[in-house]
Amino acid sequence: MRIRIVDAFTDRPFAGNPAGVLLLDAFPDDERLQKIALEVNHSETAFAHPLPEDAEADWALRWFTPVTEVALCGHATLATAHVLRTTGAHQGPVRFATRSGVLTAAPEADGSVTLDFPTAPLTPAGVPDGVAAALGAEPRAVFDTGPSVGDLLVELADERTVRALTPDHRALAAYSARGVIATAPAEDPSLGHDYVSRCFFPNVGIDEDPVTGSAHTALAPFWSARLGRPVLTGLQASPRSGHVRTELRGDRTLLGGRAVTVIDGELLA
Repeated sequence: MRIRIVDAFTDRPFAGNPAGVLLLDAFPDDERLQKIALEVNHSETAFAHPLPEDAEADWALRWFTPVTEVALCGHATLATAHVLRTTGAHQGPVRFATRSGVLTAAPEADGSVTLDFPTAPLTPAGVPDGVAAALGAEPRAVFDTGPSVGDLLVELADERTVRALTPDHRALAAYSARGVIATAPAEDPSLGHDYVSRCFFPNVGIDEDPVTGSAHTALAPFWSARLGRPVLTGLQASPRSGHVRTELRGDRTLLGGRAVTVIDGELLA
């Protein structure tokens, strides 16, 4: 099996969010997919294979963390689209058949890729007891992001508070299916981003995800409503860091970003 490691939502290596990408003829059994994802040991590894011409999509796509399969992943989808384009395995827009329905990825003239994902439904929620202590900051507002994303979205006071978080990851696991998205408005929008976020996903084996496309399907409607603009840029302020361009289109959210292949090799086992 050919395996590539791609840094997504960045235009330079060793930044953004790394994902494993394997293009296959067909999916092996789930146990083998999970073992490969554990061996790769990035937040997600993507597995894809081509579909027949009469199928509803061009490629089947699945995503695994080191401990479980997930229903939606943005950065590994971007990484897969990048590999398809740069290797010549697929040209032009590509449709992926996934557990979250058919998702499309379109290459842009500037080298970036635009993903078309479902917008996460936001439901206001009360501040759960203990979440402030677990996160290490007092929430201003809390929203449930629905079953596809499976997080609590927590608005904090400012960008500095988001950047300074040192949460209790084990304690955070009690508050949602996947984890917590912490966000705040940009301190200085002239630096090229409108809002910041950090994402903590202890329930899928990821204490902090470097850059999370799926989280931005919730961040986009939240900040577009607050800022009054459909097109925004989010900065995920993890140690690796990365930018996600978001465009809200009702029940769909466009996510834009770049990717860089950093490792290209062969899986021998």
